[in-house]
Amino acid sequence: MTPKPLFFCLLFFTLSLKAQSNWQEFKKLSSPKKTWVLLHPFKAKKALIVSREASRISDSIRASSLLDGDFYGGKVDAFRHAFWMTLLQQEIGKNAAHSLGKAHEKENYQTYKKRKLEDGVVPDQISSEMDLFNNEIGLSLSEKGGKLPKNGLVYRVINTIHQGKLKIIKKDKKDNFLTCAGKVIPEKSLLGKWKNNKCLVNSNYQQ
Repeated sequence: MTPKPLFFCLLFFTLSLKAQSNWQEFKKLSSPKKTWVLLHPFKAKKALIVSREASRISDSIRASSLLDGDFYGGKVDAFRHAFWMTLLQQEIGKNAAHSLGKAHEKENYQTYKKRKLEDGVVPDQISSEMDLFNNEIGLSLSEKGGKLPKNGLVYRVINTIHQGKLKIIKKDKKDNFLTCAGKVIPEKSLLGKWKNNKCLVNSNYQQ
């Protein structure tokens, strides 16, 4: 039997979805994110707004010269996850932000199994490890109810990247993935594999 408080939360959430015409959007979510939304019905709308804002700002950072422009395992990728968590925590709290980050990585594994693209590439284990690590650092850079403006949070995350406190995937100047020993990993050897020989390095790594 569904506990009464949870039942009323789910009822409120369902009615809110219909009232806001968000039902179609909810149906498109992966099962891990649907579960998160149902467990956090009062925070779901705010999380959606924050996530869209974090994505917009990450796109702006990518187009700037502040970082390396690399959305696929590079510093911009690291920024995106850390900033997302930093902004989420300030708005919805650490536990809810943390669990949403984990739901996103579960979604990535489902994407891998279905061979769909995430940001243009199929996710793999090392990318997921990178994201989870950067999520945790992002959560240490703000606090719920904090009043630091978005620009302040942006530069806090960027400084953290320059200090080498986040993780990126090791590449050469031609964007080839490298092993920890510095050997180029043939692109064909990465196809269809969740586990591979890519290497995580500190975010101040110089190619």
